[in-house]
Amino acid sequence: MTTTAAASATPEPLRALWLTETYPPSRGGMAQSCDRIVRGLRRAGVLVDVLHFVPTARGFRPWVLEEQAGGRYLSCAVEDDPAHALNRAWATLQAQPVAYTHVVAFGGSRPIMAGPVLAAWLGAPLITLIRGNDFDAAVFSIRRRPVLDDALRRSALVIANSRSKVERIAAMHPETTTRWIPNGIEREWALAPSDRAHAAAWREGRDRLTLGLFGQLKAKKGGVFLLDALLRSGVADRFHLLLAGWMAPDMEAWLAEHELEHTALPFLDRYELLPWYAACDFLAIPSFYDGLPNVLVEAAALGVPMIAARVDGMADVLADGETAFLFEPGDEPRAAWALQRAARLDAAGRERMAEACRELARTTLDGDREIAAYVEALHETRATRLAAVR
Repeated sequence: MTTTAAASATPEPLRALWLTETYPPSRGGMAQSCDRIVRGLRRAGVLVDVLHFVPTARGFRPWVLEEQAGGRYLSCAVEDDPAHALNRAWATLQAQPVAYTHVVAFGGSRPIMAGPVLAAWLGAPLITLIRGNDFDAAVFSIRRRPVLDDALRRSALVIANSRSKVERIAAMHPETTTRWIPNGIEREWALAPSDRAHAAAWREGRDRLTLGLFGQLKAKKGGVFLLDALLRSGVADRFHLLLAGWMAPDMEAWLAEHELEHTALPFLDRYELLPWYAACDFLAIPSFYDGLPNVLVEAAALGVPMIAARVDGMADVLADGETAFLFEPGDEPRAAWALQRAARLDAAGRERMAEACRELARTTLDGDREIAAYVEALHETRATRLAAVR
């Protein structure tokens, strides 16, 4: 009798159905974040089944359900009929049913749309993760706003990686529980001797500071704005601009029309970027609006100070004069002043900022702390499912 009672009191293991549009082999910061969190949760003992909404045009394998260490992976080919794809995904899940304790929508329009439905059908609490532009792009869209509001209302918990988004969501939906969990970085993220050697060889003979601008350099990232501020600053001749990533056409046109010392690299995966981080004295993140970019977290862990806009998740973690030189988003005179401050900083000052960045990564942006916060969120919302089942 005692054995039976103890067995019945043992809680079921945490098992999440994870909905995402961005997951390897997709590229980009969102896919990196998704992969990092899923791997971290699986290492922590949480079973995670990834339902990946993918367009077949990108060369993904359509409709693959495979077992992985710590969960399953289902590739859901969206094609031209998302409703058909989602119904087929549901049928596939029902053919091999498991008891999910949670449904997690990891940003993106289709996960946010499908999350409330699948959570209701599975009798599991919904956790919605607001990432990147999910909130910014949808909240002012006549078409997407109702879908976003529905997901936020039906969520047992909404998690964002910037405090300002948490506050804005809470203001619109005061009945919804919200939480801030910043992006983290794995402790094994570090420079190898070969990375340092590559950076030193590239910099040999250059007498300018290297200012990096990495990632998808689209309109919201403020690339052209930074270039204008750099010309305005009067210290453009103190910097060599290192551009790595996809570049918006207006930025390409600007560089073609102006004489500015720079190196342009194609889009690189994060580990391919390591020697280029090592080559940088500063990293620029001049976004007009943003969450908490992976490049910020990665640069901080490697001791690269930033010249950045004081916006959203970046404002949560960066301190002016300590880990970054900050300016208000879109404020060109202040951005020019930040560039002047960076240009005039001596080597000892850069090293003090570098160590402050590394300390930021060891504390606030620690990857283990990030995963522990997600595990805690899953445990706290488990009771929502039990109440629904009863």
